[in-house]
Amino acid sequence: MLENPVWAALSGPQACFAEASGDAARFLSDVGPWCAVADPGDRHAWDDLAGLTDRALLTAPAIHPPKGWKPVMVIAGVQMAGHTMTGVHDPETVRLTETDVPEMLDLVERAQPGPFGKRTIELGNYLGLRHEGRLVAMAGERFRLPGWTEVSAVCTDPAFRGQGLAARLTMAVAAGILERGDLPFLHVAAENAAAIRLYERLGFQVNHEVVFASYRRL
Repeated sequence: MLENPVWAALSGPQACFAEASGDAARFLSDVGPWCAVADPGDRHAWDDLAGLTDRALLTAPAIHPPKGWKPVMVIAGVQMAGHTMTGVHDPETVRLTETDVPEMLDLVERAQPGPFGKRTIELGNYLGLRHEGRLVAMAGERFRLPGWTEVSAVCTDPAFRGQGLAARLTMAVAAGILERGDLPFLHVAAENAAAIRLYERLGFQVNHEVVFASYRRL
């Protein structure tokens, strides 16, 4: 499942957020841009995907689309899993709700953690830290697979970096995941060595290399 987490989520616990066709699925557009095919090497699955969208953002250890799809962006990344980690609740975190979405989108614009839509918050629990009432850091849950939940949207306002806020939020989100009986995992760009070191200190281990790739149908 962890080698194809978006498919595992959209064909499983998060099917309610999916548009699906045969062996392809995508999140509803206002939830997120991620797509998936059951087998990235199956041409027929890509045909199913073409029936859903002409632009597809996917992640897997390797993606080799058939002719007719042009790469727009390919970023190397790693997937990290918390097989043996323990989370830590933080009494200063606040549970974010739909009323906080405008602030969350503003923080995403400043911090650039990756794709985040106006309904992404519906995918799981999101926690934030505030300074003088202003949201300055957040983290939450995105892909949910049987037995696993992804920690995502870990970001801090540039003016508040270096204070350990991302670590606190990551551990607090992980604590909630572990209490449900799931294990946490996450994705990070391979070039972000500082983030990888941070997550290793928190108890995550590199599971495998992945790519984040966007394709356009010709």
